[in-house]
Amino acid sequence: MTATRTPPLTVDVAPRPWTGRDDGPGTDNLRWHHVTGLDPDRAEPGDVAFVGFRSDEGVRRNKGRQGAADGPRELRAALAPMALPWPVRALDLGDIEVADGHLEEGQHRLGQVITPLVDRGHPVVVLGGGHEVAYGSYIGLAGTRAVREGGRLGVLNLDAHFDLRDDVQPSSGTPFLQMAHPERQRGEELNYWVLGVSQPSNTERLFRTADELGVRYLPDTQCRMFDLPLVDGFVDAFLASCDVVHLSIDLDVLPAGAAPGVSAPAAYGVQMEIIEHVCARVAAAGAPLLVDVAELNPGLDVDHRTARAGARLIHRILTSGGTPRT
Repeated sequence: MTATRTPPLTVDVAPRPWTGRDDGPGTDNLRWHHVTGLDPDRAEPGDVAFVGFRSDEGVRRNKGRQGAADGPRELRAALAPMALPWPVRALDLGDIEVADGHLEEGQHRLGQVITPLVDRGHPVVVLGGGHEVAYGSYIGLAGTRAVREGGRLGVLNLDAHFDLRDDVQPSSGTPFLQMAHPERQRGEELNYWVLGVSQPSNTERLFRTADELGVRYLPDTQCRMFDLPLVDGFVDAFLASCDVVHLSIDLDVLPAGAAPGVSAPAAYGVQMEIIEHVCARVAAAGAPLLVDVAELNPGLDVDHRTARAGARLIHRILTSGGTPRT
């Protein structure tokens, strides 16, 4: 049977071959760089698709520390040598790049790449970039056949912030409020859940906006190991509410010790073991999935900790089809 050709996909920066440690031939020596190709016409439904979003324009507008545009490069570099528990297949499409402050155009170009990938059956991982990436991801998912035909879209944000600012210009602080407007236009309320919200990092106005929109959220102070039953109940209720999953990971949800290289490091944060557990639980549910990873700022990273944390979360999400070794 002849494979269906992937529709033409336009990116701004072409992909480069992945490299990393090589321990020899055989599937028991596989790492991500061995299984990630660059040719869309050789990809098959079910193959993971990576696309980068080189932008920190949203962070600049939100008065954060810039540098997240280099996040896609560092996430690839951290993921490439990670050892695989079993064979997988992946495709790297390259990067959408926001230049000269044209954020809105970049978000729409990202969406135009995502939609056909999801329609063809690829789990999509978007490598950010500031958290403005989330609105580009939403544009892509909203255009998919699954959502157009009535599938319930759910957005789960692992984040210290609501990112529901009502600003004049879109930024890294506005993407989820931006989603609410087109959702209402298509007769839906935004199905938006946030795990890890930090009270000191969100004004009372943002909490009020979240309540007005019907946002479900779990604060960071209720995401500890002894809160695991509460966390699992929250995640399971989210999964029951939707058919198509948008999992958005802002790395500032992690404590600053685990993720120093972000625009706004967390003084408290949610421990890596909880965030990884949540990611694996969402991935194992089997719904059509798009993941974006945001706010890695390599210039502020220490010992590549944040890049490695983000890459490990991606790795766990994409290898949750079985029982990972501990």
